[in-house]
Amino acid sequence: MVFGGSGEKGMSATKIESDKSGKKTQRSRRSRLVMGTLKWSFIVGIWGAVALSIMVAWYAYDLPDIDNLAVTPRKASVTLMDADGREIATYGDLYGDALSLADIPPYLMQAIVATEDRRFFEHLGFDPIALVRAAVANIRAGRVRQGGSTLTQQLAKNVFLKPDRTLRRKVQELLLAFWLEANLTKEQIFTIYINRVYLGSGTYGVDAAARRYFGKSARNVSLHEAAVLAGLLKAPSRYSPHRSRKAAEDRARAVLGSMVAAKFLEPQTAKRVARQRLRLAAGKKRNNAANYFADWALEMVSGFVGRRGVDLIVRTTMDARLQRLAEQRLRATLAKTSKAKRVSQAALVSMSPGGAVKALVGGRDYATSQFNRAFQAQRQPGSAFKLFVYLAAMENGFTPDDRAVDGPLRIGKWKPQNYGGNFLGSVTLREAAARSINTVAVQVSERVGRSKVIDVARRLGITSSLKSHPSIALGASEVSLIELTAAYSVIANGGVAVWPHGISEIRERSGRVLYRRVDGAAAQVVDPAAVRRVDDLLRAVVAWGSGKAANPSRPAAGKTGTSQEFRDAWFIGYTGELVTGVWMGNDNGAPMKRVTGGSLPARLWRDFMITALDGVPAKPHVFLGQPPSNSVADEKPAVEIQVPWWRRLGPSKTVDDEDYNKGD
Repeated sequence: MVFGGSGEKGMSATKIESDKSGKKTQRSRRSRLVMGTLKWSFIVGIWGAVALSIMVAWYAYDLPDIDNLAVTPRKASVTLMDADGREIATYGDLYGDALSLADIPPYLMQAIVATEDRRFFEHLGFDPIALVRAAVANIRAGRVRQGGSTLTQQLAKNVFLKPDRTLRRKVQELLLAFWLEANLTKEQIFTIYINRVYLGSGTYGVDAAARRYFGKSARNVSLHEAAVLAGLLKAPSRYSPHRSRKAAEDRARAVLGSMVAAKFLEPQTAKRVARQRLRLAAGKKRNNAANYFADWALEMVSGFVGRRGVDLIVRTTMDARLQRLAEQRLRATLAKTSKAKRVSQAALVSMSPGGAVKALVGGRDYATSQFNRAFQAQRQPGSAFKLFVYLAAMENGFTPDDRAVDGPLRIGKWKPQNYGGNFLGSVTLREAAARSINTVAVQVSERVGRSKVIDVARRLGITSSLKSHPSIALGASEVSLIELTAAYSVIANGGVAVWPHGISEIRERSGRVLYRRVDGAAAQVVDPAAVRRVDDLLRAVVAWGSGKAANPSRPAAGKTGTSQEFRDAWFIGYTGELVTGVWMGNDNGAPMKRVTGGSLPARLWRDFMITALDGVPAKPHVFLGQPPSNSVADEKPAVEIQVPWWRRLGPSKTVDDEDYNKGD
């Protein structure tokens, strides 16, 4: 018994010792495991830090310069206004005043924060909570509906980076966000953001957008307008009020809902504001009819004030009513006749006798073609160029009653022909001009001298290249519509020099005037007596000659022009109030179907002028001295006595060239 008891006790002691040894072994094993884990964690941590440092260095080595954060890169905008101060168009990027957080209403700040970054004032540039929330929302929707970027990250992307969807851009965006948070206050970050963010329609910053859409500074926007501005941040083009008022209002309601969720707004207030109708600034929608005029005027701005890094306001001479009328009449005429007459394009310029351009249409449809045929195109003017021929004659002793012989004419190998191929024999210069007789115009040009004809054209403002050939009398040299119309303005105003202009004032948006046109004493470039005599000829054209289809039932004068094979058709004319030029043709120079200057262009001129001057009392042409009697120019002449063709005016010249104009 004793033996047995002693054995059990010994066995028990051995077991205890064995258990203790096992526990020590387990503790030792755990200790080694912990130490090993710590060791490798430390090693991995070190190498991870090294790898992270390398990655950060890799993505940070080409980070953009962040020293000039406060300097806003300026792309100066130019806003064009019509003569009455209504906006025509804006070119370039539009910036408003640089506002601070204290300058804007509190609800504008709240609308932006509630919409874009609800925890902006809490995070350090990166918000994992917003990132997770956006990921969950996107998974539930099955598409990307929310973004997790903070407002600071958006600022980093907008100011410093390109919008590329790459890992490099995202890493650099995060690094810059951390830098911004470390070096700037929240107020500074928010201020830079609201002054630099793009808000559609060429506007950068909330102040520019408020001025563009609502005609006021962001300092004064209402709660509803603030919600519209905040809503633009998601998709400026899609939610622009200029594109869709309804889309902007719907988005504003969503912003108001976010403000309620963020405890910035009471639900009943949000409901009341959401029912409001959005009111946009009047006259801010671009007038498509003015596009051609705006492009032409814009080209002249830098010539007056140079290139400046400030926003400019340009007051033009454009009359909005006449501009719309010109565009409507031009398109209506082409819509009726383009297929039947094979004419695809037209242009119209209308200006005061002093050269202030009131309307300019450079083509049928600006959306289809921005090429401005009113001042960029160079085309043969045909007989519309005869103004310079007859004016040169009137300056050198000729009168409208002087006679010439309309008959076969040969100058070297060149034989000018009349439209229709017939000859009238002895005619006065008045009838030759009124009927647009080519042979007489060539004789007058050769008798007076081509150099004098070219000199007259230069004095009246023709700057295009002019070729000294007998065919110059028939408009073989190419000119633009606007310079030819301005040349007729010189006759309309009594011989005073004219330079077509479309700008009356240029100022900075702050109000500082940089340029203002002052109409002073212009040079007298044509003797008043010569003006009266050539006006006699041009009035006969409209009264009973080739341009009688243009007669607007008030005192008027003008000239038709048709280039050979009906490639170009013109009518340029004036009343005491307006000078208007019309061109028709095809861009590829294809012939029209017998369209002359006295047909479609003359009728378009008449339709435009009658409506443009409706209700305006007719006044005589502006001349120095007494105007000529209407009894001669306005009455159709009797049949002239036929004179043998060889008794033509002026000697023959020998010039070898192709057969030029056969038009009027």
